[in-house]
Amino acid sequence: MNFHDRLTIAVDFDGTVVEDAYPKIGKTRIFAFETLKRLQQDGHRLILWTYRNGTKLQEAVDFCKENGIEFYAVNASFPEEKFDHSRSRKIHADLFIDDRNIGGALGWGEIYQMITNEIPDMKSAKRKGGLFSWFK
Repeated sequence: MNFHDRLTIAVDFDGTVVEDAYPKIGKTRIFAFETLKRLQQDGHRLILWTYRNGTKLQEAVDFCKENGIEFYAVNASFPEEKFDHSRSRKIHADLFIDDRNIGGALGWGEIYQMITNEIPDMKSAKRKGGLFSWFK
């Protein structure tokens, strides 16, 4: 896979787009919405992927919309997908942006640089000693 092609990117909300203040909506993390807008302008599909549900989920969706971001899908791989409680809620995405990553939450500027400029294709990463070697 070439990381410069259009990607489907799953984005967590609490602790990632906003500071973690669940069940309230925390303060917006610096450059979060600017970066998300730029990723959409670059042609990437964004999915809101969050633990929130019900009215708390709708509050997050509305907050993002008020800040200029409408997601391709919410807690689903595509807009028409209905969550079936008898199976996993795992979704299909090329990348997941989440504050629970190993190493914690990155800055949004760093995330954008990694997606657009820094991440090599997987074959190249394997030849160079693994994907993690590129983040040192």
